[in-house]
Order: sequence, then C-alpha cells, then structure tokens
Amino acid sequence: MALLSVHTSPLAQPGTGDAGGMNVYILQTARQLARRGVEVEIFTRATSSFDSPVVEAADGVLVRTIVAGPFEGLDKRDLPTQLCPFTAGVLREQARHPHGYYDVVHSHYWLSGQVGWIARDRWRVPLVHTAHTLAAVKNAALADGDQPEPASREAGERQLVVEADRLVANTAEEAKQLIGYYGAMPEKIDIVTPGADLSVYRPGDRAVARAALGIEPDAQVVTFVGRIQPLKAPDVLLRAVARIPHERLRVLVVGGPSGTGLERPHALIDLARELGIADRVSFLPPQAPENLVQVYRASDLVAVPSYNESFGLVAIEAQAAGTPVLAANVGGLGTAVRDGHSGLLVDGHRAGDWAAALRRLLADPAELRRLGANAAGHAAGFSWEHTSDGLLASYEAAVAQYRCGDLVGVR
Repeated sequence: MALLSVHTSPLAQPGTGDAGGMNVYILQTARQLARRGVEVEIFTRATSSFDSPVVEAADGVLVRTIVAGPFEGLDKRDLPTQLCPFTAGVLREQARHPHGYYDVVHSHYWLSGQVGWIARDRWRVPLVHTAHTLAAVKNAALADGDQPEPASREAGERQLVVEADRLVANTAEEAKQLIGYYGAMPEKIDIVTPGADLSVYRPGDRAVARAALGIEPDAQVVTFVGRIQPLKAPDVLLRAVARIPHERLRVLVVGGPSGTGLERPHALIDLARELGIADRVSFLPPQAPENLVQVYRASDLVAVPSYNESFGLVAIEAQAAGTPVLAANVGGLGTAVRDGHSGLLVDGHRAGDWAAALRRLLADPAELRRLGANAAGHAAGFSWEHTSDGLLASYEAAVAQYRCGDLVGVR
C-alpha cells in the first residue's frame, strides 16, 4: 500500500519544524502493518540534498523521498505550489511497477489528500484519508497571536471529505467535527484511536530519571512536550506557574519552535524572563523516545494546554510512563485523558484556571500518586497494535466498497 505524507517525513525528529504526532503515527502504524504482512511504501517530500531516494525504515517499510521544489526555505503554506511535481514523482514511481501494485492509498493531512485523490483515480484503488487536524476547527479556536488557516486549505479539506472513499477520525469528537464543519457522511467515517509504543513508554524509577536529567529529588516538576508555537500554548503553562510562588516548582519545556513560533523562536524564553521565572524553567531540545520516557518519568505532571488537538499523543505517552496529565478540554484530549482518573481536564486557557489546577494537584501528593497509578492502566488501552487493527478494517472496507462501485459502474 502507499502512504502519503507530503509536508513532513516520518523519519524526522518529532518536536522540530513541522514534525509532530503525525510523524510518529505514520511510522508506527506502518511498522505494525508490515508485521501483519502488508508491504508499505511511504512517499514524502525531500527537504535536503542529502536525503536518500529510498530508506528502509523497517522490514517491509520503505520511505521514498520525492524531489518537489527547493529543499529549503519552503513554509508549509507554500507547499500547495509543489503538489504538481510531487504528484508526478509519485505517479512515476508507480509506473515502474505492474498495474495493481498498490492496493490502497492512505493520505495524511490535506496536502497529501490532494495527491492521493489523483493517485486513486490513476491507479483505480480506494483512497483512505486521515486529516490529523482540520482548518475549520483550528480557526474556530485560534490562539492569541496565531495566524488563521487559509481559505484554500478549508476548500481542499472539504473536497477531500467528498472524494475520499473512507475517512479515518482519531476520536468520536473528530468524527463529529468532520460531519458538523464539512458535511461528511457518517457512514464513511471510521474511528481509529492512535496509540503509544508501550514497550518504550512504561513506568520506571523517578529517582533514576531525575538523576539522569540533573533534577533535584525534592523538586516538583511540570513538563511541556511538543512544538513551541501558539497552537500548543506553552505560554499558558508559564503564565500559570508564574502565579505559584513555589521555590521547588520547576518547569521543563521539551521541543523546538514550529509554525508561527518560528517568527519569534526565543519568545518563550523571553516570556519566562518577563514573568520572573527564568530560573525555574529549563528548555530541552526534542528527545528520542528512549530519552523522552525518562523526561516523563521524572515529572510530577505533564501539561498539554493546546488550543486544539485531534488526539494528543504526548498525553498517552506520559500516562503510559505512569505520569498524570493536566490537559485542556479540547478535541481528542477528552479521549486521551480520563478526567479525574488518569489526569485532569481544564476548561479554557485562562492562566488563573490553570494555576488553580496546578496548585490543587501539587498540594496533594496522594492524589498525584492515585492519578499516576491509574495513568498507565488507562494508556494500556491505546497501543499501535490496536490502531493498526482499526486501520486494516478501514482498508478492507474501502477495498470492498470500491470494488462494489466498479461492479455497479459507479467508477
């Protein structure tokens, strides 16, 4: 099968540039599908002259990089201008194979969907599409200082809702958004929740993790993990912490500038200084999974204050490591975090409300222990194996539906 990821490679380090949860999703599900006997080829755009045309990411998983436009200097908003050469590269690759080489096309994000739509018609195979984020939803809850998604993206997403044979939504909430904002037909939507690598993200010794990171044993640690941009709202966490004059309270920020955050890459560092908490905030670059799990284990709480999340992989990873999550009650976070059981959900993004929630939890070690003990059990229901089972069911439904359409002369 062919997986399309135009704007970011699944091999990129999450937390840098445009790489995030979608990268993890694509690579992890591809690996699981390959273990089930599905040969997977992932098409992505080359961003460096050093990119190999083909990389074997795992047994049965090939990543093909397509040259489309300049390697550097293209913002994600500029990429629609390169969809034509990218599509040509994908079609040329397929032309080297016999007819029927790919059974299904699965596109990720709206840019990939535009390519998948053409590939579907050329190859006469079904198109399954996962949006990951939706422009209409992001624009309805825009972060302060962030730029709205362009009308062209909303138009492209609306087209894909009509054209795709199946739509994969991360949660029931996202399915409702597809229906409410874009008029998707409910019978076309499959709800398949993402997961975490439970062999890596699991509880461990907090003292060992803190020693590895150089964190004081008696500190109280609240951690943000993700791309540093207005959408992810790390500033909400800093403003909340500034209201808590607690000398033992520390904040870890793990990630790099992304999106509109690139316009002011040091804005969060400057904000910490302005708030008078620079000595309590530590910034770490994006971490590989084996290091990131230590960050989660070292934390008393992981905060996910985003304005929008289609799911929120960080929340599941943190809980799988035995750390409770304080999250904004938006999008898929209501599914990723079981409110009052494995963490707490906060309505809105007012610093005062977040400070009150932080005070409540940090002042009650017994409650934190209870939430942490429940967290790993809750996360155990979200594995990449489970996600891949759901995707396979969606692919099978798409193939059956597509063949039925051929038989009755719809296509």
